[in-house]
Amino acid sequence: MKKQLLLCLCCVGALSAFAQTTLIKGRVTDPSKNGLPGANIFLRDTYDGATSDAEGNFQFETEESGAQILQVTFLGFDSLVQQVTLSGGTFAFNPVLREAFNELKVVVISAGAFEASDEKKVTVLKPLDIVTTASAGGDTYGALKTLPGAQVSTGDQEGLFVRGGSGTEAQTFIDGMLVRNPFFANTPDFASRGRFNPFLFKGTVFSTGGYSAQYGQGMSSALILDSQDLPERSAGTLALSCVGLGFGQQKLWKDKGRAIGGNVNYSNLAPYFWLVKQTPEFTHKPESVGTEAFFRQQTGKTGLLKFYGYYNYSNVGFNTVAPDGSKFGFAVKNQNVYTNLSWSGLLGEQWKLKLGSSYARDWNNIRSSYNTGAILPDTFRLYNSLAQVRAVATRFFGRLTSLRFGAEYQYSTDAFDNQYFGVSTLRDNYSAAFAETDLYVTTKLVARLGLRAEHSSLLDAGRLSPRASLAYKLGDADQVSFAWGHFYQKGDSLLRWQNQYAAVPGFQRAEHFILNYQYILADRTFRVEGFYKKYDQLVTTLGSLQNDGSGYAQGLELFFRDKKSLKNTDFWVSYSWLDTKRKFQWYPLEAQPTFAANHVASLVAKHYFPKIRTSFGFTYNYATGRPYFNPNQPEAAFLTDRTPDYHNLSLNASYLTMIRGAFTVFVLGVSNALGQEQIFGYRYSPDGAMRTAISPAAKRFVFVGAFMSWGIDRRQEVLDNQN
Repeated sequence: MKKQLLLCLCCVGALSAFAQTTLIKGRVTDPSKNGLPGANIFLRDTYDGATSDAEGNFQFETEESGAQILQVTFLGFDSLVQQVTLSGGTFAFNPVLREAFNELKVVVISAGAFEASDEKKVTVLKPLDIVTTASAGGDTYGALKTLPGAQVSTGDQEGLFVRGGSGTEAQTFIDGMLVRNPFFANTPDFASRGRFNPFLFKGTVFSTGGYSAQYGQGMSSALILDSQDLPERSAGTLALSCVGLGFGQQKLWKDKGRAIGGNVNYSNLAPYFWLVKQTPEFTHKPESVGTEAFFRQQTGKTGLLKFYGYYNYSNVGFNTVAPDGSKFGFAVKNQNVYTNLSWSGLLGEQWKLKLGSSYARDWNNIRSSYNTGAILPDTFRLYNSLAQVRAVATRFFGRLTSLRFGAEYQYSTDAFDNQYFGVSTLRDNYSAAFAETDLYVTTKLVARLGLRAEHSSLLDAGRLSPRASLAYKLGDADQVSFAWGHFYQKGDSLLRWQNQYAAVPGFQRAEHFILNYQYILADRTFRVEGFYKKYDQLVTTLGSLQNDGSGYAQGLELFFRDKKSLKNTDFWVSYSWLDTKRKFQWYPLEAQPTFAANHVASLVAKHYFPKIRTSFGFTYNYATGRPYFNPNQPEAAFLTDRTPDYHNLSLNASYLTMIRGAFTVFVLGVSNALGQEQIFGYRYSPDGAMRTAISPAAKRFVFVGAFMSWGIDRRQEVLDNQN
């Protein structure tokens, strides 16, 4: 028995001698070769492993052999997984871990840019903010006016006026492509809303200057909209309000790879104007009908094809009395078509390609009259169209650094048809190419360097636009950012018709300098930004049409938002100081333009009461008086008169409930709740002896509506947006 036991022990010893033991040793470091203490190093699916010491060193033995998976984990860093082959002896393993990608800890370009997205943690606003801001009225542009840099008192002019720029100098882009007519047709003395529903977009970047080389033809700012991808579920919507009604439906296929949907909206202010008296005599109350459709199709594993189409018809007309007692009439019928087709997808692990095309056309049939006796109509028509194609390729280097390059082509037409001059059409072939890199030196330092080349056949001219941005992370929550660049833009085609169809001799130019500090932590955001803009070669219309205008704009802006201090309460404050002068269009000298106020401030606050499922909010907008033209002043005092200061307190309330399985929101909103007099400017008689104030059609506007949706419950979204 003893001999058998001894033989058994010898066999075990022999087997042990043949077993291969591997010693795995090394040091865990970061890219700067600093040791990482407390990292876990182990063989996957085994109990063999170790923890690194204070210097990052480790070692452990294993009897596993052949192909194995080594894994290293460390808090705050990306895990490292590596396949190895073990065959005994000593195996040297020196893993280098990279800091985990955390958007709050990685520097981003913030100079001149406000993010509004559901996806990014560093955003300033979300799409839901746009529809719940009291003064916005569900309009994207209305919500942006509560941010620094945008003017709030331009209720008599169409467009978004940013940092001393005119309304035509702020451009809108959807999925990278320029939108020619983002606003509804306007009438004299009354501004218009934006055409597009905020919930169409998953991301919004409002750049008040210094924006990317991917975009052009905007000297002032860029509103960059990224449309929604595939919806999460099928859904339907119904909207009923005091100004109209709307219905929408979207269907998501069972495989969640395809979706189709559309909306129909009709508005008519005749019933509202019957209840609430308006200042002008409307010959046709504002009326519009709009339809839109979308299609989404997943292609392969990473590709997505997106189509969006829109058609709108609107009609409005009114008569008013001029200061000298003569009558003035205006009416416009507008039709607008917009389509957008795009595809994006990954090509391997390092390339992304985005292709797009768009077509838009706008028709305006206008009747105007100005006569001391019977109104004699003058009918003319304005047409414009824009067809464009665009391609952008992105090469990724690691997780952060990337190189983008692309090109675009636009063919545009502008036609003017008048009973006295006949039809005149301007056509332009515009092409551009660009290259830009986001170069991350570290997660705390990034440089964006870009160059844009563009050419216009109408102007027979080309330009190069260099642009650069730098951002440095000071700590986990704050950073500084700087941006500089040249921005070119063609002149307004309407000016050419007014000057015997002359062609503008060249591009207009603005040069931007921006310095920004931003702090975002625990649902609190603070921003301060200073800027300087220099204008050159602006279009002037005195005498002949020329590019001899100039100007400047400089200012300081503050923004603070807090969603943390008060439970279920969200508020933000913005302030802008602007000093600007320019000589352009009909201005005889450099002067502060009529659309620019020196001081603008907004306070927005919202509070949600969960027990009664009701949200209350208010927005207070303030602006100092804007310049207006007084023909009685000498040329040396051109545009030195000022309107009264602008005040507007808007209130809103929303009640959330379920009705027969439909998520329903009842909304009540009141603009200018205090009924304060708002004067945007003055219109003078031909001899300058009499004048009338340009004011809103009514002191207040009251909105009442109910919005129902099947398949989408936004109650939790409202709660999340408050916390």
